[in-house]
Amino acid sequence: MAEGAPGNGGVILARLEVDYLRQLYYRVGERLCVRSTVTRLGTKSLTVRQELVQDGEVAIRADAVMVLFDFVTDTSRAMTDAERAHWSRFAAT
Repeated sequence: MAEGAPGNGGVILARLEVDYLRQLYYRVGERLCVRSTVTRLGTKSLTVRQELVQDGEVAIRADAVMVLFDFVTDTSRAMTDAERAHWSRFAAT
């Protein structure tokens, strides 16, 4: 998949929704866990959910709607079978 350079297909961020569910604490050297899953695969878009976890609890939840985009025609485009197969690997079960 392309990186969004002109003349290539890519993805654009259409919507970002973030919920701050609880306070995070800064701890030197602590590594936080971010879980990412695909929650929806549409014809021309997909939704990715990311959750930041600290102390076993979700502290931040973000849903990003990404639209597949053709930068040559400046329009959204349908997801290819290869792209659908790729993103399906990350689908929530």
